[in-house]
Amino acid sequence: MDILHKILLYLHISSVILSIGPFFVLLPMLRKMKAAHSDVQNAYLDAFRFAVQCAKHAGHVLVVSGILLVWTSAWTWKTSWIVITVLIMVSSLFFLARAFSPTMRKFKEAIDKEAPLRKLNRSVWIYIILLMVMLWFMVAKPVMW
Repeated sequence: MDILHKILLYLHISSVILSIGPFFVLLPMLRKMKAAHSDVQNAYLDAFRFAVQCAKHAGHVLVVSGILLVWTSAWTWKTSWIVITVLIMVSSLFFLARAFSPTMRKFKEAIDKEAPLRKLNRSVWIYIILLMVMLWFMVAKPVMW
């Protein structure tokens, strides 16, 4: 394995960690937001936004490093686990764009904060599941066809 491949693999794995990790931090934060006053809720909301932005930018590194890894390795774009991972990734991008930002905007406007908090909590879990499924495909590399 040449040095370029090792560096790309390190970047790819690091960006996976940075893409998934912040969402696990958000789970206890969402529980604390329920009991917090509005000024504290706004601080939590800012931290929530930062975590989502961090995950998005790590996702950019993840995609670029993944493309370069496929390009520099023996894997092809027709490999089943790569195709399925890319399909899940594209769907998760649509989900990410529609799940968090609109709900966070509604949270600020909402009088009853319970509904947006439930939606954020559900969205975090759905996104974690999508990311973990992609991670499984990248690690297990199952041959589907």
